[in-house]
Amino acid sequence: MAGTSGGRPSVYPTLLYGDAKAAIRQLTEALGFTELSVYEGEDGSVLHAELAQGNGAVMIGTRGTGSVFDRAMKGAGTTGVYVVVDDVDAHHRHAVEHGVEILMPPTDQDYGSRDYMARDVEGNVWSFGTYAPDTGA
Repeated sequence: MAGTSGGRPSVYPTLLYGDAKAAIRQLTEALGFTELSVYEGEDGSVLHAELAQGNGAVMIGTRGTGSVFDRAMKGAGTTGVYVVVDDVDAHHRHAVEHGVEILMPPTDQDYGSRDYMARDVEGNVWSFGTYAPDTGA
């Protein structure tokens, strides 16, 4: 049920920061990541960013935006995982059949992805969707 598009990675750590801009600066300037994209809200907060390292990537956002992911992560730490799957609806149905807690049903996103969000038995937040960032690798 997992998928990759064009050899792109299929698993992406997703991190929330109080100051996502500072995190992006440190990750790119000091730790060798390459900025792929940064989308900001009207208030200047980072809604979504993608940084690459080798053939992998991370997704970053600002904590406290009130998004579905931000609300799901409350009390769950600062890191989640995004997994690329070919058929989001089938993956979601399978998860529901196995009693997984669903935080957001399959939803079409403005950026072209279709994804859903779930919580595992230890409270970790997992997102499954069709979007696979182009890491350039």
